[in-house]
Amino acid sequence: MSSGQEFKYIVRLFGQDTDGRYKAAYALAMVKGIGYNTAKGILLKAGLDPNKRLGNFTDAEIKKVVALVSSKRIEGLPVWMYNRRSDYESGTDLHLVTSDLLFYAREDIEREKKVKSWRGIRHSLGLKVRGQRTRTTGRTGGTVGVRRSKQGQQQQQQSK
Repeated sequence: MSSGQEFKYIVRLFGQDTDGRYKAAYALAMVKGIGYNTAKGILLKAGLDPNKRLGNFTDAEIKKVVALVSSKRIEGLPVWMYNRRSDYESGTDLHLVTSDLLFYAREDIEREKKVKSWRGIRHSLGLKVRGQRTRTTGRTGGTVGVRRSKQGQQQQQQSK
């Protein structure tokens, strides 16, 4: 441990608790919207060691990472690593995390339902959206098959 700082077993990142015992890249990847490779890229852009345990980071280093990701545009990170390229409203490339990611996804689905696109109709009907087979899979509800009538059940019980 460096300069008398104590180890933090729980680190708060983007409104959720993260285990400080994990290496920084893996701990950052536990946040919704950040994968391992993106986490590693973020840490390298912040000038931090991805192999260092998250609990060993100082508060200033953690704030640096949070500020970098909260800006929604991580300078120096390749555009293909962003999880929302060419946003519908702004047209810019964004990287969203946690509740922002869920909010934007929900808004996209609602917009498609509103304009009655093919995907929107499929979403509203609760069917598969991405072109998967539906003839045999994706069935919901009770099983379909032979249903015996109550009279047939009574006759079967009497014959035993």
